[in-house]
Amino acid sequence: MDIDGTTLLASGDFQAYGTSHLVVLALFAIGLVPVVLLGRRVRGTTAEATTSRVLALGIVAVTVPLQVLQLLPDEWNPRTSLPFQLCDLAWMFAVHALWTRSLLTSTVTYLWGLTLTTQGMATPDLSSNWPEPRFIMFWAMHVLIVWAAVYLVVGLRVLPTWATYRRTVVVTLVWAASVMTYNALMDTNYGYLNGKPNRASLLDVLPAWPWYVAVEIVVVAAVWALLVWPWTRGRVAARAAA
Repeated sequence: MDIDGTTLLASGDFQAYGTSHLVVLALFAIGLVPVVLLGRRVRGTTAEATTSRVLALGIVAVTVPLQVLQLLPDEWNPRTSLPFQLCDLAWMFAVHALWTRSLLTSTVTYLWGLTLTTQGMATPDLSSNWPEPRFIMFWAMHVLIVWAAVYLVVGLRVLPTWATYRRTVVVTLVWAASVMTYNALMDTNYGYLNGKPNRASLLDVLPAWPWYVAVEIVVVAAVWALLVWPWTRGRVAARAAA
């Protein structure tokens, strides 16, 4: 895998904020505007359901083959191949939200996507570079989750509520407890819940395990509340005026 890495198509080790990372981030940012515009264009029309379901099928078509690929002998790694990372669930919630426009799964996609998924994009714990399958899977999954989140909430206005916020917190705590237990039993570190990543990340500014998990829960819950609050202000004001 050692190569000079001077071109985008080189498949050497991934470098944070190297060429391939910056190109993917640029494509992600450019895509946010058309995704929102598409949502606003079809919102409330007969095309809304069809468009959303086509997008859901698109996510399935991209992510399922790549996740299956991780289970094949050449790619198999018990520490990374199992679908226990939060984003492995987030794309499933995104597909459900797109297919049904469910308030709960839309909120989960929105809150997970705009915080935890984007954190993974900013400080990826990734060794594979373009065009290796793990590189493609990692970035396709992360980018599509966030695009789905902004399409649903900003575009279609499937808006979060305080009720769906609380349920998202519960869903996340159940996932965290389950994965921490599996990690402890199998000596893995899915979700970085039993140890910090080897590469630099925002977790480096937090205290040692297990305290950083507790701090992370409090901080994330607070940030999520801030993300929900703007969408609920109008509804609260309307009820007060009624």
